[in-house]
Amino acid sequence: MQTLEEYISAGMGIAFHAKMLPTKKAVISEHGERTFHELNANSNKYANFLLKQGLRHGDAVAIVCKNRPEFLEALYGPLRIGLRITPINWHLTPDEVTYIVENCEAKAVVCDSILQETISEIKAKLPEVIILSAGGKAKNALLYDDAIAPEDDANIENPIAGKSMLYTSGTTGRPKGVFRKENPPLSMTEKLTSESANFNPETDFSICPGPAYHAAPLGLNISISLMAGVGVYLMDKWDAEKMLHLIDKYKCTHTHMVATMFHRILRLPEEVRSSYDLSSMKWILHGAAPCPVEVKRAIIEWFGPIVFEYYAATEGGGCFIDSKEWLLKPGSVGKANEGVEVKILDEEDQEVKEGMEGTIYFKAPETGRFEYYKAKEKTSGAYRGDYFTMGDIGYRDSDGYYFLTGRSADTIISGGTNIYPQEIDDVLLAHQSVAEVCCIGVPNEEWGEEVKAVINLESGSDEDVVRKELVKLAEEKLSGFKKPKTYEFWTEELPRLPTGKIQRNLVKKRFW
Repeated sequence: MQTLEEYISAGMGIAFHAKMLPTKKAVISEHGERTFHELNANSNKYANFLLKQGLRHGDAVAIVCKNRPEFLEALYGPLRIGLRITPINWHLTPDEVTYIVENCEAKAVVCDSILQETISEIKAKLPEVIILSAGGKAKNALLYDDAIAPEDDANIENPIAGKSMLYTSGTTGRPKGVFRKENPPLSMTEKLTSESANFNPETDFSICPGPAYHAAPLGLNISISLMAGVGVYLMDKWDAEKMLHLIDKYKCTHTHMVATMFHRILRLPEEVRSSYDLSSMKWILHGAAPCPVEVKRAIIEWFGPIVFEYYAATEGGGCFIDSKEWLLKPGSVGKANEGVEVKILDEEDQEVKEGMEGTIYFKAPETGRFEYYKAKEKTSGAYRGDYFTMGDIGYRDSDGYYFLTGRSADTIISGGTNIYPQEIDDVLLAHQSVAEVCCIGVPNEEWGEEVKAVINLESGSDEDVVRKELVKLAEEKLSGFKKPKTYEFWTEELPRLPTGKIQRNLVKKRFW
């Protein structure tokens, strides 16, 4: 290894802290815990197990696990021997998981033992893949603990930096692997995140409320903490009050959250919120989805100016903003980071003027340019020359700050006019009786589509009263063509990804 960055990218930052802080807790979870020494030793053992199975630099492996210590061992081990690692959403169906395992060409996969159907599906369709079960025995799989037990736990000599290939959520069609032939240099988003976190390994402890298989919790919450010598609590399933309890109990200092989590915590009764000591918190990072202005303002008022926001994705890009700037530019995701070039294009691929909405494109970095794995058409569809898009709609103001207003895939087209439902969601979500809201386009014979609001109400709310109040709220806050024509209240929870994002496409599917 030639540089510190390469050393750390090979998962060896853990090795450094294992030597300096061997007995310090690196991971605590509902499925076990590890000291830095234990996490490092088991990562080495798994790496040596894979080498013994014949895997070599450039081969691929996968992980399908809940938030447990074995997930991290199955991540950092392969990264030390030059393998390509794909964490997979364990909530997917067995068929969907098996598709990704096959598509990414994984030769070995660590599966959570609770996923027996998934394990059986992989074994049936891909019998050559080595399957290990974490957390217990499973049919058609080697027990992870037994498999790595006899292996050497010493640090890998001459480690080779591996790479990760994460898959998009697949809201349209099959998920796509975001592949890079070479690892890109540390992005400015990652640098700004690390600088703003200002970790102190002697006093700090992080909490991760999101799924480890997702890029943001994994990179900007878990790995960033561990590489700084800071331990992390992995929540198995997010719950608003439980998170407050854990922050109080473990005196947590750092976390990564999404807008939905902010909203649900703020909706807890005041007596519940005030019963926990949250004074230890000193850094909250958020992104992954737009946050309603009033929700973020309330979080900053509660926790103080310790809230930081980024705008980036698995594919790349990058904006960043702190609390002070955001209060001056409410709703902004910040300015483009140093070295990041941005264009906003209309439907004819022409740049729009300041203040006008369009699709946001980022210039691809010269090193580590992404492509969708084995999907040339999808790759070319994401690019306009050297620029790529994540499908977000937004605008840039005269001071260079960017604002997101929606996603192209979510666009409602009514009478030829584009309507971005996120704006309508944010207005309706401000009503005290609205727990969750998802606005969609539904069929309209005259206009093509019309706006419908699908809503989860807070317990005890009166539908008729709330409907009248929402109609009045929409009259005050929204242009005529943006106002929902109908309101529908669901007792079942709106479908969402484990990251917190509502799956608007699944809601819309009910009405087409």
